[in-house]
Amino acid sequence: MDGHFKDKVAVITGASSGIGRQIALEFARRGARVALAARSENALKELQNEIETFGGQALAAPTDSTDSTQVKHFFQQVINYWGQVDLLVVNAGQYIRSPIDSITLTSLQESMAVNFYGGVHCILAALPAMRARGSGQIIVISTMDVKTPLALDAPYVAAKSALSGFADVLRQELHGSGIRVSIIYPGRVNTPMLDTLKVPAISAKMPSSSVAAAVVRAVRSGRARFILPFQANILYWLYLISPTLADWAALKFHLQGWETKELK
Repeated sequence: MDGHFKDKVAVITGASSGIGRQIALEFARRGARVALAARSENALKELQNEIETFGGQALAAPTDSTDSTQVKHFFQQVINYWGQVDLLVVNAGQYIRSPIDSITLTSLQESMAVNFYGGVHCILAALPAMRARGSGQIIVISTMDVKTPLALDAPYVAAKSALSGFADVLRQELHGSGIRVSIIYPGRVNTPMLDTLKVPAISAKMPSSSVAAAVVRAVRSGRARFILPFQANILYWLYLISPTLADWAALKFHLQGWETKELK
């Protein structure tokens, strides 16, 4: 058991696969009670059963984070079941790409609904319970694309940038409240969300466990920002020094990758 997690109630969105699933397992193994939200009921039930098999506690509830009513209902279920919310991991998302020349308002709205408003719905639903206890932590899974944007990612970057900016402001407004806010900025991750994207070796997809490990460190340290993997920090600092040079490096090494299916 880990004292930072034991008996804490952790809400994890997008928990049915990939990063969210790995975070749920890591938290549960450390003694947290995990509330699992995603749209896939079968995958959530499988994860709940796996957690309960090794003695963990889990509550699975199919929830569409883009629907504020469903989100409020889910958080009320958690409060009714365990009486508190200590940790919120805002992870649910969708990788929506399009060349800007052919971008549509529909694709932008879809990305904002999932990658921005979905996160905001969950944050606003969790805050009253955290404020009532005077403690808690909100961890937002963003993307390195926010720090070093890549070609073709405009819909995704726009929404994730909005969410990251929202979380940065939230951290300032919660100063002194006992509630902490951390943002994780991972590079490419080997998840079902990126199944159709091939990437160059220099920016190879990291395992979901690497992101989960960063989230665990965020809970233990309360640090505001994590950028991973190591080479992503190099590109980030290059972007700060010279955006033009960083753009050249991104294009030179084809960091945007290659889609195995046609983009919208």
